Amino acid sequence: MLLHEFRPGRMVLGLAALALAALFLGDAAGAWSTAWYVVVPVLCGGLVLAALVSWSAYLIRRRSARRASSESTGAPASSSGSQAMR
Repeated sequence: MLLHEFRPGRMVLGLAALALAALFLGDAAGAWSTAWYVVVPVLCGGLVLAALVSWSAYLIRRRSARRASSESTGAPASSSGSQAMR
């Protein structure tokens, strides 16, 4: 059972935030030196990439929903149910 809809943009933004946290965790541990202004390009790049991924996922969901609504595979309403028996 699917509990919620998959949102790939949120996943991309979460990965960007984890990358940023890993950069500064490595800096705090003394493994390497990370400048403070690295936050801006990594965070803005993650936001832009997440927006693009969310937009493309929306377009794919919209196209598949439009295709599913245009298919007429079911029986017409007048030939089903108790009305057809009379």
